[in-house]
Amino acid sequence: MIIAAFRTVATYVAVSLYVLIAAPIGILLAILFQWKSLLYSLGHLGVRLALFTSGISFRVVGREHLPLDRAAVYCSNHQSNVDPPVLFEALHPRMHILYKHEIDQIPLLARAFRLGGFIPVDRRNREAALRSIENGASSIRSGNSFLIFPEGTRSRTDELLPFKKGGIHMAILAQAPIVPVAIRGGRAAMQRGSWLIRPVVIEIAAGAPIETTGMSPDNRDRLIMLVRAQIEELLRGLGAQPGGLTSG
Repeated sequence: MIIAAFRTVATYVAVSLYVLIAAPIGILLAILFQWKSLLYSLGHLGVRLALFTSGISFRVVGREHLPLDRAAVYCSNHQSNVDPPVLFEALHPRMHILYKHEIDQIPLLARAFRLGGFIPVDRRNREAALRSIENGASSIRSGNSFLIFPEGTRSRTDELLPFKKGGIHMAILAQAPIVPVAIRGGRAAMQRGSWLIRPVVIEIAAGAPIETTGMSPDNRDRLIMLVRAQIEELLRGLGAQPGGLTSG
């Protein structure tokens, strides 16, 4: 516990300093020279710094299913605040993310996110949320892949929460494949409501892409059931226990 607390504080300090130094530089260069790729390189470096300092590692099963040569919507369950950065690092070199608009309250991150093509979603405003989904579909059609968490929030148990329809609808609008993803171990790394980060091994499983070509919004509910079933199967394949604590 003492070591975990020390590493947690070190992680918060290291990442905060990194953002304060790297974000302004990356934002300025991205604006002046349209270097969107630089923001992704800096983002991956920041995630690796956080994972190294906190002692979190990950392993991926099913990498052969990741369609890195085409735009896709990666659809994952959600256990912890560590899930987004881990999946950002593990699944795709230029993963875009639909993120909660509350993050816009953090100016540097919000600016970097938007320059990188991330899209905020305000679920309390239906019209704004629909515009975000349409913008996301347009971005996918231009070749960008997106990560979504259809549960909308972190689950406190291994049972999946009801799926929101927006991200699935976005995939249908873009006629893009959906890649089911299961992640386990995030809750052991950082429990909801806790500031402590524990060193764990995060397990990730990717399933075969589910094609949406030819589907319409009328197929949305059936597609949600299919994606949900695939994620549940992947979770069962990862086993009943969360990722174990690593040494240190």
